[in-house]
Amino acid sequence: MTTMTNASVREFKMPDVGEGLTEAEILKWYVQPGDTVTDGQVVCEVETAKAAVELPIPYDGVVRELHFPEGTTVDVGTSIIAVEVAGGAAPEAAQEAPAPAAAPAAEPDEKPAARQPVLVGYGVSTSSTRRRPRKQAPDTAARQAAVAVQAELNGHRAPAAPKERPLAKPPVRKLAKDLGVDLASVTPTGPDGVITREDVHAAVTAVEAAPEQRTAPAAVPAPAAPVSYDTARETRIPVKGVRKATAAAMVGSAFTAPHVTEFVTVDVTRTLRLVEELKQDKEFAGLRVNPLLLIAKALLVAIRRHPDINASWDEAAQEIVVKHYVNLGIAAATPRGLIVPNIKDAHAKTLPQLAESLGELVSTAREGKTSPSAMQAGTVTITNVGVFGVDTGTPIINPGESAILAVGAIKPQPWVHKGKVKPRQVTTLALSFDHRLVDGELGSRVLADVAAILEQPKRLISWA
Repeated sequence: MTTMTNASVREFKMPDVGEGLTEAEILKWYVQPGDTVTDGQVVCEVETAKAAVELPIPYDGVVRELHFPEGTTVDVGTSIIAVEVAGGAAPEAAQEAPAPAAAPAAEPDEKPAARQPVLVGYGVSTSSTRRRPRKQAPDTAARQAAVAVQAELNGHRAPAAPKERPLAKPPVRKLAKDLGVDLASVTPTGPDGVITREDVHAAVTAVEAAPEQRTAPAAVPAPAAPVSYDTARETRIPVKGVRKATAAAMVGSAFTAPHVTEFVTVDVTRTLRLVEELKQDKEFAGLRVNPLLLIAKALLVAIRRHPDINASWDEAAQEIVVKHYVNLGIAAATPRGLIVPNIKDAHAKTLPQLAESLGELVSTAREGKTSPSAMQAGTVTITNVGVFGVDTGTPIINPGESAILAVGAIKPQPWVHKGKVKPRQVTTLALSFDHRLVDGELGSRVLADVAAILEQPKRLISWA
């Protein structure tokens, strides 16, 4: 039993972004013991297996202790910082208090009690009132919401979402998007079934383990004895963060999905001319216009003509899941390693909208600020190895997808054009696909369509 005190120490735990990540590395502390912090203040930057993320503290107080130094990899749910807050009881008191036998439903405008640490935002309400049930207990619904997010990330079938559009205010929708939470899977507690910020945070934190026993922070396991080697001749780099996640994903994909790669060499001279014309078009003023834009559009048109290529394999259910939307992934090399953010609902975008989305995706990735939600639920990917002067490659499929298109360098080459050998701008395309669900005929037709569009870009109109 915890007694009431004028000041209590709260432990801020390494949060989970709701997509099954189990650890994160502390890159930088922005506070030190003795510093005063306020609700929402960023206290540190951590690197997960997806991206670098800044963590805000969800309450006011004074930093008492930093439990781990910079460069330490910490498991999700482990306390990383102790903050002394003024007034009230320590959080243990609230957790140890028995729940009422029959609590009434919470009033929509009832003020929430103390909040728990989360990745971003204002924290989760710990009110003693119960959520309004919706055919199941709130904890069960929240856990299912988090499981649905992870299932979608892995390319498996998620629980069916309700057909009606969930009710939520724009700031709440943005919060859910940033955290990768599917609003259709969140149980609302607001008036008239409106989803609140607290509901979103509850879905994010639902998969955390039982309340942490309030003891001293777990000791860091003793590191293994270092391997002896000649530092003048070798350098050993710890595998962690994005590199660790990429390695696991590529090994899993390469040894799970039977890859087939096909190639085609194509004259893209007309496409390059169209790129130059679009740069002068007022509709594209201020937008990044390059060959990748038209290559992306060509792939989207090919997918529209052959929708079965846009699918995934559900091993557990033994089903092929055909996606009626295209979240177009663009492989991006960053200082922290390879990441694949995707453009949500790329199939529904006009060419100027696609150009704007591509520009935002590239600039955000280069700044290292790609959010975890931007890397979830991709359906097909493009990797542009041509920027490195490479002719082609055999790309590995991103987990949860069925195909990836590699674009080689565009170079002037002798080419037979209208019966004569002329210098033309030529590139090689390579399409890798999962042979479990994509037959050779389907893969060949998709690759041939992309090549045909790039050779005659007017097909963007006639085939759209």
